[in-house]
Amino acid sequence: MAGLTDRPRSGRPRRFTAVQVAAVTALACTLPAETGIPLSRWSSTELALEAVGRGVAEAISASTVRRWLTRSVIKPWQHRSWIFPRDPDFEAKAARVLDLYARTWNGTPLGPHDYVMSVDEKSRAPRGADEAVRDERPAADHRSDRSKLEAGRSPGQG
Repeated sequence: MAGLTDRPRSGRPRRFTAVQVAAVTALACTLPAETGIPLSRWSSTELALEAVGRGVAEAISASTVRRWLTRSVIKPWQHRSWIFPRDPDFEAKAARVLDLYARTWNGTPLGPHDYVMSVDEKSRAPRGADEAVRDERPAADHRSDRSKLEAGRSPGQG
């Protein structure tokens, strides 16, 4: 039975256990907002700091975290999630807009002849744009439908 034991391996022994690697991987799979951190997505630096803060390891580098996640094919820095607003009045402001979508204003339902107009204070049309011209080619899988504004010049423009 003595012949079945492992022989000493060359190189430095592992600094982190499999449990520590799994804990950091599990943390990477949660959204930062679920843990109370005001980020839209994790970076390997933020994951390393959070792992140390939670006591997963005494110290860990961002490159070690990145290497673990690359090995396990998890890349939270490429994950897109909702960017959480930081405005303290956001809920009240959003409630007014959501009420309009529900066709109510100040708690009163809108009638069939009441209209809601959405007006953007910044126009995206360039100065002098007269008409939109549609690209007749069909949209491909990798690009959306195209249109552009044709600017016309009136005699008074130089």
